[in-house]
Amino acid sequence: MTTPVLHALGLRRRFRHPSGDVEVLRGLELSVDAGELVTVSGRSGSGKSALLALLGGFDEPDAGRVLLAGEPIDGAPPWHTCAVLPQALGLAQELTVAENVALPLRLRPSGDDVERRVGELLDLLGVAHLADRYPGEVSFGQQQRVALARAVSGRPKVLLTDEPTAHLDAASTPAVLGLLRRCAAEGAAVIVATHDDAVHAIADRRVRLADGVLSTV
Repeated sequence: MTTPVLHALGLRRRFRHPSGDVEVLRGLELSVDAGELVTVSGRSGSGKSALLALLGGFDEPDAGRVLLAGEPIDGAPPWHTCAVLPQALGLAQELTVAENVALPLRLRPSGDDVERRVGELLDLLGVAHLADRYPGEVSFGQQQRVALARAVSGRPKVLLTDEPTAHLDAASTPAVLGLLRRCAAEGAAVIVATHDDAVHAIADRRVRLADGVLSTV
């Protein structure tokens, strides 16, 4: 039996609130293999973003643990191991579009030709013409595609994306879906939190988060 690339065991997460604590995750379990694309559905506020924060090491569970390649994570892993596309995007405003996408490759050389890899991803996502602009000079939908290109540029073992098509028009969505599938085909474990049926349609497996636990759809 192979070890899942990403394995969440008994995750619990409670948030304090003046009207009473809210437990959004209640002993949640999830395993994702290399080359698998899993989508997570659920109503707004169900805990999808909280789950991704735990899986990516940006938050700590109140109970349970997350294993990456069989080892417990300790804080956020490096981008080449686990890359994240958050809803906030988090692009470096002082860097150009191309420099943002190149950042994971500059921090940890992978053997890729940096300019070629960056150009390929920007072209694939239809934003190559924006390479020399800064994030504040392009639309939010374009920034979202740039942030996805940055997340995948270092060929991570795990890719976590939060609503990657939320700000895209119909013409831009297919390229994003194609890149997510391509990442899985290249061996990444891909987890996507989304409300978009078009994203669910390309998944190998779809799960729903409700009442703090996951169920297969």
